[in-house]
Amino acid sequence: MAVDKVSTGHIGLNVTDLERSVEFYRRVFGFEVTATEPGRYAFLGRDGRLLVTLWQQSGGEFPTGLPGLHHLSFQVDTIEEVRAAEVLLKELDVRFAHDGVVPHREGADSGGVFFHDPDGIRLEIYAPTGATGDAPTPGAPTCGFF
Repeated sequence: MAVDKVSTGHIGLNVTDLERSVEFYRRVFGFEVTATEPGRYAFLGRDGRLLVTLWQQSGGEFPTGLPGLHHLSFQVDTIEEVRAAEVLLKELDVRFAHDGVVPHREGADSGGVFFHDPDGIRLEIYAPTGATGDAPTPGAPTCGFF
């Protein structure tokens, strides 16, 4: 029997430098550290809800050529919030998968920015409406191939 009424709880990510990653996720997403053991792990959340756990137990960059996490997506309310996030990400000199705010290719006007965290984990910040134009990858979802 399938589980009823399921929703995503939190996501756990392996990182190479816990302090660097905590600072990145705090700056970009405004997460609060709810628990930590320096050099080992940190629990991040907002408004009393655990959203991301970071575990310092990796070496190297995230291998996109192996099975596992494709990307982690965060939804905001408006395209203006996506654009504000893009400005901050540029200030942090992150690596983007596409230039600018781009629409998805699911037939709606949702879209966002696609970028990488300090360990190469692919991330997205998107809004459900407000993105216009053509998706940068013809015939495929923007978040699918990069």
